[in-house]
Amino acid sequence: MVDLRALRTFVTVADLGTVSAAADELRIAQPALSRQIVALERDLGTSLFERSPGRVRLSAAGRSLLPAARDLLVRAGQFRDRAASEAAGRLTRLTLAAPATTLADVVAPFVATFAPEDPVPTVLESSAVPSPDGLTALDRGADLVIGPVPPRPPAQGRAVAVLPVWADVPSTHPVLAGSVTGPGRVLGLAVTRLLAHPLITVPPGFTARTVLDVEIQRSQHDLDNTEAAVERPTVLEASSGTVAQALAAAGRGVAVVTDDPRYGLTRRAVLDRDGRPLRFRLFASWPHDHPARADLAAMVDRLAAFLVQRYGPDTDPAAAR
Repeated sequence: MVDLRALRTFVTVADLGTVSAAADELRIAQPALSRQIVALERDLGTSLFERSPGRVRLSAAGRSLLPAARDLLVRAGQFRDRAASEAAGRLTRLTLAAPATTLADVVAPFVATFAPEDPVPTVLESSAVPSPDGLTALDRGADLVIGPVPPRPPAQGRAVAVLPVWADVPSTHPVLAGSVTGPGRVLGLAVTRLLAHPLITVPPGFTARTVLDVEIQRSQHDLDNTEAAVERPTVLEASSGTVAQALAAAGRGVAVVTDDPRYGLTRRAVLDRDGRPLRFRLFASWPHDHPARADLAAMVDRLAAFLVQRYGPDTDPAAAR
C-alpha cells in the first residue's frame, strides 16, 4: 500500500529540488524525510531520484510517476473534503467541472466573484463530448457540473442560461453586408447567408457544431425543396472556439462559436430559418444525494443570476420559455 504522506514527500522533493528545502517545507527532520523516500522506492520497486551532493534529480521512473502522484494527492484531498461535507452537511469545498469553453467564459468569471466565506473551489475540465464509458464528471467525484448536457437521472439540476451561437468575422468581411435585425434588435446573419463562405468551427459533438449542423441541414432542406442552388459549405475544424476566432481574424472564414468575443472581431448572432437567434441551453447538475445539495442548489441560483448580469436578461431560461 502506498503511503500518501510519502507521496507528498516525493512530490515536495521533486518540486523543491533538495531534501533540506523539502524538509523545511514539510517541517520534518531530513533523516525522517529520507527514510520516507527510501521506503516509498522500496514499495514501488524503483528509484525515484538520482542522488548527487547537495541536490537530487528525478530519475526516468520519477519523472514518469510524478503526474500520477500529484493526481493521487488531489483525489485524496477531494476525498477528505467530501467526507467533511458528509459530516457537516454543508459545502466547505466545491469541485466544479465544465468543458474548456464553459470553464473560460462562465465558470472562471463566476469563481472570481467568490467571497472569502464561500467554499474553496477546485475547477476541473470535463469533456464536451459524452464519455465512451457513459460516466460523467459527477460519477468521478465532482460536486457540480456545468455544461450543455441536461442532468442525467438520478442527478438533480436545472438550466442556468440560454446562450446564443455567434458568427465572428473581421469588420471588412463581405458577409456583414447581409446583416439583418433579429428579435430584440439583435444584429444577425441567417445560416443561409453563411453557406457561401468558409465556416470555421469546432469538431462534431461540441455545442456550437451540433447546433450549426442541425440548422444547416434544415436550411439546405428548405432550399432543396425550392429547387434553389445550394452551396455546400466549406467547414474548417478548429480545436477550440478560440482557435476558430484566431483563424477568422486571419481571414480564413467565418468563426461560428459560443465563446466570448476575441481578437477585435465583429460579432453577429446566427439566425435560424425563421429569423430567430440560434441558442443552446447551459445546465448545472449535482448528485441527488449530495449531503450539501441545498448549498449546491443555492450556488446554482447564484450562477444563474450571475449569467443574467453578464450576458443580459434574454439569457434567463425562465424568460426564454
